Amino acid sequence: MPAFIEGEERSQALLFPERLDDWISEDNPVRVIEVFVEGLNLAALGFERTLPAATGRPGYHPSTLLKIYIYGYLNRIQSSRRLEREAQRNVELMWLTGRLAPDFKTIADFRRDNGPAIRKVCARFVALCRRMNLFAEAIVAIDGSKFKAVNNRDKNFTAHKLKERIKQLEESAARYLDELDRADRQLSQVPQVKIQDLKGKLAKVREQMKTLEGIEEDLEKAPDGQISQTDPDARSMATSGRGTGVVGYNVQTAVDTKSHMIVAHDVLNVGHDRTALADMAKQAKIAMQATELTVLADRGYYSGEQIRECERVGINALVPKTMTSNNWAKGLFDKRDFIYNAKRDEFRCPAGKRAIWRRAIPDDRGQMQHKYWPSECPTCPIKNRCTPSHSRILSRWEHEDVLDRMAKRLNKTPEASRLRRQTVEHVFGTLKSWAGTAHLLTKTLPRVRTEISLHVLAYNMKRAMQILGTRELMQVMWA
Repeated sequence: MPAFIEGEERSQALLFPERLDDWISEDNPVRVIEVFVEGLNLAALGFERTLPAATGRPGYHPSTLLKIYIYGYLNRIQSSRRLEREAQRNVELMWLTGRLAPDFKTIADFRRDNGPAIRKVCARFVALCRRMNLFAEAIVAIDGSKFKAVNNRDKNFTAHKLKERIKQLEESAARYLDELDRADRQLSQVPQVKIQDLKGKLAKVREQMKTLEGIEEDLEKAPDGQISQTDPDARSMATSGRGTGVVGYNVQTAVDTKSHMIVAHDVLNVGHDRTALADMAKQAKIAMQATELTVLADRGYYSGEQIRECERVGINALVPKTMTSNNWAKGLFDKRDFIYNAKRDEFRCPAGKRAIWRRAIPDDRGQMQHKYWPSECPTCPIKNRCTPSHSRILSRWEHEDVLDRMAKRLNKTPEASRLRRQTVEHVFGTLKSWAGTAHLLTKTLPRVRTEISLHVLAYNMKRAMQILGTRELMQVMWA
């Protein structure tokens, strides 16, 4: 009796099923892809070559290439070359495409040429999920994460980086010249090969210096003070770790708290989130077709103008306030210790004195700031705990009542921060895990947006299959 399970002989004749359909189970995810894509009007979505050309060699229908990409992103296969190989050997792809196997260039060109249409396909699936009542609670969590671009950090320049790089090259050139001078004095003791190597290194340093001088001229013309040589739209962005950073893109998502599906997304090439709240919230509201929407975000999104815009369009934002003052760290009273009286338009200081309105002036961003201070500050017995200046001056934005109302909503929902974290943060972990260490394969902002849309479509499709099951999802699509 053999000790292990043995395989069959490779020369043994096998009776494979005559139909590819026999190899694909009824609940296989590829059947969901087939039903979804076949139900789309690709011409109306803006896909190219939906009608065959009158002359020339016949091409592939866009539906075939779209199915290949959706299957690839569902199975962590984003490369066009890998998709070409899978189409030739993968039984599921053979079933999905009718045994068609486009070459990698045809596959890559489809993603490049149909970016806006692919992004609309992603939006169509979100609309399908809305019809299935997966967004019933109308609460979303918004967050952003940095995705690495196809651009090495050494190929990204800012004024500071350029200055440091030039300094390094100057030090290297000085060291090589010093070694060459020493070799001239000790000519008999230094091999000729070593001298030639030093001369070659010195020439390379001078060539790099000349290149950096040209970059310095281009950097002065750059509107945001950055230049990326490989991907011109990629930008250097700080990350949560101290002293770390990434050259890439800022991917924004709005995730439903009930289904944990991405209802809206965008890609920015700015390293902060302060100006993204209102736009992402509006996109989520449109996608969910909600009359009212509650949005959860972290402190990075705190902006008075953005929160006011959200309230204007019927969106309730819940964003913790950023602590920009260091008075508390110094042992001084901060603004939270001063109570504002809206009826009298004045503050009550910790000493019980009135800080009355004095004047209104615009700040650096053009926002009108109202200034308040008490008259009793110079003689106040606790002045040393309040301010080292002559008087404690308080500022209040002209629309700060919007922020006051949001603060009251936050006090009534202490679980908002925890709900936001458990809703949106794992989504980025999943997307980055699927994308791999390189994160992105395409260059420039429009193409990166297309790539992220394919990731989001695959994520939402897999999430919908987990919630409803493949058969139930297909029934909804057929309906």
